Amino acid sequence: MKKHLIFLMMLASISNSYAQKQGTSAMGSQEFQGMAVYETKTSAPDMKSRFSGNREITPEMQKSIEERMKKMLEKTFILNFDKASSIYKEDEKLDTPGQNNGGFRMMSSMMGGGGTYYKNVKEKTFAVDKEFMGKEFLIKDTLPKLQWKLEGETKKIGDYTCYKATAVKKVVQSDFRNFRQKKQEETKDKKEEKTEEKKTNFMDDFEMPKEVNVIAWYTPEIPVNQGPEGYWGLPGLILEVSDDKTVILCSKIVLNSKEKTSIKAPTKGKVVTQKEYDEIVTTKMEEMKEQFRRGGGRPGIRIGN
Repeated sequence: MKKHLIFLMMLASISNSYAQKQGTSAMGSQEFQGMAVYETKTSAPDMKSRFSGNREITPEMQKSIEERMKKMLEKTFILNFDKASSIYKEDEKLDTPGQNNGGFRMMSSMMGGGGTYYKNVKEKTFAVDKEFMGKEFLIKDTLPKLQWKLEGETKKIGDYTCYKATAVKKVVQSDFRNFRQKKQEETKDKKEEKTEEKKTNFMDDFEMPKEVNVIAWYTPEIPVNQGPEGYWGLPGLILEVSDDKTVILCSKIVLNSKEKTSIKAPTKGKVVTQKEYDEIVTTKMEEMKEQFRRGGGRPGIRIGN
């Protein structure tokens, strides 16, 4: 009886070891692939103060602007990933009639939407296609490496145990989700300027920070060096990440589905670096702001050749 019991224990131990090896082998295999759905939400700037006293903005226009702003700041993305690479793309909904215009698409892109974000964590490179003012760009550059600090806190996200990590991230100057209102004392002097100039140039009350604090939650239970957007570099899939304005939270995970997704970098658009694209966007926005300030009407949208 005793020998029989020892034999069963040895058999169970061997079976358990084999199962663990099989699981590790599956994660390490080139065939391994996963899919994660992320819900993103960005805090909207206070626009009511900008509408107050402006007779050009009717209540109907104000409501329409607020609805469009909400749509641009609340999005759903899908991340398809393997051990080395991933693609992160917005799960685009059908636009309601009248909203699918160039200006709305441009602002949506500047608020983190549109295009395909490809990153290869093995080669430490990324590529993302963006449309800005009717022109297609292909941003290709080196993945920014955050200096993650691993914390001791844990929490559950779905069925996964996640660990906290923090970092300071340099802000991408063409990502307008990071726009914030200047402090009251910074805009006090400007309030004494011409009322008409204030109405047409509300962007003077906003600024772009140089860096933001980032909090991420990753799970070693899915040991891939991946995450949403440009986030990576932790010992497990990042299921939640937040900075000063935006929260990205994973709502669904599927591993090793029978249906495989082609994980390839986008190829269309004028190739530029991240710095070059930021300069194009910020320069054009400054031109638009100056033209509106001078009462020049709708600015031109020609960019390059």
